[in-house]
Amino acid sequence: MEGIPAYVSITFILTTFLAIGFLFHAIKHSVLDTLPSKIVIAAIAFWLFFTAILAMGGFYLNTNGFPPNLALAPIPALLFIVAIFIFARKSFVEKLPLKTLTLLQVVRIPVEIVLWWLYQNRQIPEIMTFEGRNFDILAGLTAPFIFWLAFSGEKINRSLLIIWNSVALLLVSNIVITAIFSLPTTFQKFGFDQPNVAVLFFPYIWLPAMVVPIVLFAHIASLWKLFK
Repeated sequence: MEGIPAYVSITFILTTFLAIGFLFHAIKHSVLDTLPSKIVIAAIAFWLFFTAILAMGGFYLNTNGFPPNLALAPIPALLFIVAIFIFARKSFVEKLPLKTLTLLQVVRIPVEIVLWWLYQNRQIPEIMTFEGRNFDILAGLTAPFIFWLAFSGEKINRSLLIIWNSVALLLVSNIVITAIFSLPTTFQKFGFDQPNVAVLFFPYIWLPAMVVPIVLFAHIASLWKLFK
């Protein structure tokens, strides 16, 4: 992707692997030797490599169809998450440590910084940054404090975690919707002078294909464990 400083791409690549690292850490200390964990690890490795190859080959640049090719990045990942909850809820989801799932959300801090850099380089619209109407960075900034408040006592503060996870889930949903309607497609609603084109290229394809699904999974898994 031309015109983007190398530090932006490097930061985002490291952020992607940070998100994966948090998830792998949760798996390592809970369900590493189970079949579902092995499937999840293999699926992440494959999807990371496969989406990168497609992006570098220009596959996602076709945004004229319905749905656009970009939809083939997050949808399989989201369907995989649904399958995990259907077939491996007890053997995988319910055994993941709530502490790691909570602290994982700090990855949203560097994600939002990268988005701001991309806006400065005219690769996404302002509306997708914290200078626009994207407040997702608040979830990342508050994650360490919520972690401390929720787990520092003798008992887990379930109410606090339920409220925080619910609000943070709404925050990430807001930016996902904004990003979708900022794409240069037939249903574009935002950013006509500076559309959301960064995610059509490597490594930023990993945002909808990998980082967002991991963030969503962590919230949903946390809420499932808390309500159960």
